[in-house]
Amino acid sequence: MNKTIFISGIIFGVLAVILGAFGAHGLEGLVDADAIQTFETGIRYQMYHALMLLILANTDFLPEKAKKAVFFLFVFGIVLFSFSIYLLATNDLTALDFRKIALLTPLGGTTLILGWILLGIRVLQKSRFK
Repeated sequence: MNKTIFISGIIFGVLAVILGAFGAHGLEGLVDADAIQTFETGIRYQMYHALMLLILANTDFLPEKAKKAVFFLFVFGIVLFSFSIYLLATNDLTALDFRKIALLTPLGGTTLILGWILLGIRVLQKSRFK
């Protein structure tokens, strides 16, 4: 499982850099400054959680079941939160109306929060941290 978590962190990190470059250079002049700022918010949160996945993969004090649960919450949270933001920020560039998926963003944010809460609870439950 650690290898899967680590590779997922790498993939999300690489995508954050690629999408960040696209947002900074490719979207300039195509969407307004607010949309670019929104896009950058998605990038920032994706990278934060990509880095956290790299750390999570290398922890040895969490039970495997807890690690797996935090991993899935972070992955689903990244996809729902960041990727819905990317679509919403570039909504004016497509014929599709992505505003219909706007509820995925707070759902993704909630999923990320739940991942952090679960991680905190499981760390606090370990006797060496008491």
